[in-house]
Amino acid sequence: MAKLYFYYASMNAGKSTTLLQADFNYRERGMRTMLFTAAIDDRFAAGTITSRIGLEHDAIMFGADSDIAAIVRAGEDKPACVLVDEAQFLTAAQVDQLARLADMDGIPVLAYGLRTDFQGALFPGSARLLAIADSLVELKSVCACGRKATMNLRVDGEGRAVAQGAQTEIGGNDRYVALCRRHFTAALDEAATR
Repeated sequence: MAKLYFYYASMNAGKSTTLLQADFNYRERGMRTMLFTAAIDDRFAAGTITSRIGLEHDAIMFGADSDIAAIVRAGEDKPACVLVDEAQFLTAAQVDQLARLADMDGIPVLAYGLRTDFQGALFPGSARLLAIADSLVELKSVCACGRKATMNLRVDGEGRAVAQGAQTEIGGNDRYVALCRRHFTAALDEAATR
């Protein structure tokens, strides 16, 4: 029976690398996959999943209005697996589409993304995945103190914590730092006193 998997972590935990490795494993065995990534993520080449260690692969871009299930079903051959990067940017309806691909079409779906934003709030796509995914897998990242990093601190150009702003602001190491909850909270408290 196919399942919907949600692999979640803070920034810099290797989510895209893990996705690309899973994709490689399927393709190495001659199986067809379909890869999706958020159109909003413009850090690298459009329509490409890129890891910080240099791996990359073409992917289909999705936006809030994309019908992912229809895109998957439109192909001549059913894929052996659907892999989604930046899954936090999925809508709740798109997560439900992914669940139906697993349940009705028998296609395993592997979704990779952030659990929370820079204020510690759930992204809508992540909230729905946490609610209905068959399997939840936390990928580990490390805070500068050595503890497990679970939070994503947004920083300004000087590296100071940012406590206010839109939920989504695309960026990498220049804009975000993965921290343990203790250091995340301390940084936000310090930002509030500025």
